[in-house]
Amino acid sequence: MTERSGPAILEVKDLNVYYGQSHALQGVNLTLGGGVLSVVGRNGMGKTTLCKAIMGLVPTASGGISLGGQSLAGLSSAEIARLGIGYVPQGRRLWKSLTVDEHLKLVATKGGAWTPERIYSVFPRLAERKTNGGAQLSGGEQQMLAIGRALLLNPRLLVMDEPTEGLAPVIVNQVADMLIRLGQEGDIDVLVIEQNIGVACSVADRVAIMVNGKINRVMDAGLLASDRDLQQALLGVGRHAHDETPDDADTRPVQGTAPRGPAKIYLSNPKTPTRWSAPVPVHLLEQSARTTSEVAAGPSQSAPKVEPRAGVVYVCGTLDTKGDELRFMRDILKGAGLRVAMVDLSTSGKPSGAEVPPAVVAGFHPRGSSGVFTGDRGSAVAGMTLAFERWMKTRNDVAGLLAAGGSGGTALVAPAFRVPPVGVPKVIVSTVASGNTEQYVGPADIMMMHSVADVQGLNSITREVLGNAAHAVAGIAKARQNAQPAPGKPAIGLTMFGVTTPCVRQVVAQLDADYDCLVFHATGTGGRSMEKLLSSGMLQGVLDLTTTEVCDMVAGGVFASDTTRFDAAINSRLPFIGACGALDMVNFNAPDTVPEKYRGRLLYEHNPQITLMRTSVEENVAMARFIGEKLNRMNGVVRFFLPEGGVSALDAKGQPFWDPAADKALFDTLDQVVTQTANRQLVRVPHNINDPEFAALVVKTFRSFHAQPTKSAKGA
Repeated sequence: MTERSGPAILEVKDLNVYYGQSHALQGVNLTLGGGVLSVVGRNGMGKTTLCKAIMGLVPTASGGISLGGQSLAGLSSAEIARLGIGYVPQGRRLWKSLTVDEHLKLVATKGGAWTPERIYSVFPRLAERKTNGGAQLSGGEQQMLAIGRALLLNPRLLVMDEPTEGLAPVIVNQVADMLIRLGQEGDIDVLVIEQNIGVACSVADRVAIMVNGKINRVMDAGLLASDRDLQQALLGVGRHAHDETPDDADTRPVQGTAPRGPAKIYLSNPKTPTRWSAPVPVHLLEQSARTTSEVAAGPSQSAPKVEPRAGVVYVCGTLDTKGDELRFMRDILKGAGLRVAMVDLSTSGKPSGAEVPPAVVAGFHPRGSSGVFTGDRGSAVAGMTLAFERWMKTRNDVAGLLAAGGSGGTALVAPAFRVPPVGVPKVIVSTVASGNTEQYVGPADIMMMHSVADVQGLNSITREVLGNAAHAVAGIAKARQNAQPAPGKPAIGLTMFGVTTPCVRQVVAQLDADYDCLVFHATGTGGRSMEKLLSSGMLQGVLDLTTTEVCDMVAGGVFASDTTRFDAAINSRLPFIGACGALDMVNFNAPDTVPEKYRGRLLYEHNPQITLMRTSVEENVAMARFIGEKLNRMNGVVRFFLPEGGVSALDAKGQPFWDPAADKALFDTLDQVVTQTANRQLVRVPHNINDPEFAALVVKTFRSFHAQPTKSAKGA
C-alpha cells in the first residue's frame, strides 16, 4: 500500500451500523493512505456493509467516513460518486436492456484518463461483445463490464466488493492483474473486498482482516499468504476439516527426556544392490551417512519458528533437482551443532519435505503463488526469484546462507542472498563462480565457490567442494555466535577514485582519530556497497566525495552506478556530505574497447587495462540533472561541494582533462536543478578537489553536523 503525503484517500473512524437490533459494524477503524488495500473475512463479518456504508447505501448510527479529508456524512450515493468514488458492487447489478457499449457510454466522462476505448483495450473480450445486452454476458464478462463502468467515472477511489466471486481462474487472474496495474500506476486508489486469500494478498501489500464486524488487524500481505495457522484462526481456511489439533497443544518434550543431539545414520547400501553388487567400501558408507537432529514441531506449510537470537542457517535451492547435494551440506551443518532449515525453491510442484516449502516462499510474490506457479518455467523461476528475495527481507533469524547450483540456481538465490547485512556468512557453490560474478555478488559480501565439477550428484569432487562450503559457513556462523562486540569508533563511508586519492587521504587523516573510516573504490560496486552498509544502519555518516560512477551510467562506461545511486542517503535522513569528485571521466577497458562513437573524443590511457574519456558539456548537464534531482529528495542536511579548481587530478590547469566549459555546465546545471534551502546547499570552492584547503573545509563541514564521538566510543 503506497502511503502519500496529505490526508488519507479513505478514513473510517469508529463506524457503527445496525440492521434493526443487529450490530453489523462495531466501531470499525480503517485507513487507506493510497494504493491498494484488501479487506478479507468470513461471510457475515460486515465486509459488504462496509462498502455500502462508504457509498451511502445504508445509514450509519455513529462514526465518520472521509474521502481525502472531506467528510461524507449526510451525502447521497450520487453525491458520493460525484466526489470521486467508483463502486463495483457484489453481483455486478448491470442493466439487462442495455448493450455493453451503451453501458460504457452512459457513464463515460469527457477529458478523463479512462475512456470506453481504454476499457476495450484492457478487456478485449468486451470489445467483442459491444452489441450484447447485459443479460447475454457470461459471469466474467459481466464483472469486466461492472469494473469498466466504475473506471469510466475516473474516480479517485475504487471500491470493489468481491470482484472475483464465481469467476473462472483465467478471469480471476485477469482481474488481479488489472488491480496490480492500478496500484502501480497510482492514479486510482482501490479498496477491494475479497474472500479469495490468494487474490487479496497478491494485489495489495497490506491486508485488513475483518472479524465480527470489526477490523481485527492490518498486516503484511506476504505474511498472511504464508501463515496457514493465522488463516485458519481468523478466516477458517488453511487446514483440513479433520485436523482437530488444538492451537495451544503442548509440543514440548516430556519432562526428564534429554533432547537428542545430531545423530549419524549409516546406510549399508547407499545404492540399491543387485546380485552382482560388490561390497561397499567403508569410506563410501561414511561419506553417504546422513545427520539427523530434532527439529521443532510445527505445521509443514509454515516457516520454522525460532528464536531470533539463536539464528538459523538456511540451505537454499531447488530440492527437486539438487536435493542430494543440498541435504549433504545440510547434514554437515547439523553435525556441527547448528540450527538448520531447508528452503525449497522448486517450481515443479513436486512434494517437498523442506522446513520452508515452495508454497511458503511463493506466497511472498506480489501476486501470491499465482505469480510463481505459472506453468511456464521462465516466468516461474523469475517469480520465485522475486518471492525469495521478499521472503528473505522478513527474516530476522539468519545465521548463515548456503546454496549450490548452476547458472540458473545461482541467479535464483543471489538477490535474496544480498539482503542480510554484511558479516552474515553467504556462500554459493556455483558452476559460474570462476567467471564474472558481479551480477550475482553485487555490493554484498557473498562468497562464491567454484564447483569444479557440475553440481549434479555426489561424487569424489562434489563431496569435497560442497563439504568445504558447508564447513566454511559452519565455522563463520559459530564464530559469530560466540563473538563479543568490541568497542570501537563510529563508522563512516568515503568514496574514492585514483584521481581523488589525495583528497580522501587528507580527509581520513583528519578524521581517523575519531571515526572508523571505510573507503570505497568508486568502481560501480563500490558506491553500491557503501549504500548497502548505510541502508543496514552500519554507517553513521557518509562523505560521498567521488560520485564518478554517475559518469559511466550516463555515458555507458564500465564502472557504472544504477539509478538507485544516492537512494540510501535519501532514506537514511543522515547529513549528506558529497562532491563532484571525478565527474570529468568515463571509464573503459583497453583502448580497443572504447565504443566507435567515442573514438574521436579526448581519451587518456590510465593504464593498459583502463582508458579514460573526458566528459562533454552535454554529459555534464545530464549528470547534474540526475544528481540534483536526488539531492532535492534528501530531507536531511545536504552540503554538496563544487570544486571550481577541478574535480580530479586530471582536471587541473595544465592537465589533460582541464575543461572549464564542461565544469561550468556541470556546476550551473546543479545550481538550476537543486532547490537550495537552509538545510540543502551547494558549496562552491575555488580550489581543486585534491587541494588541502578543500579537504579542510569538507572535514570542518562534516564535524559541524556530526556530534563529536564520546571517549568510550573511541575505545579509550
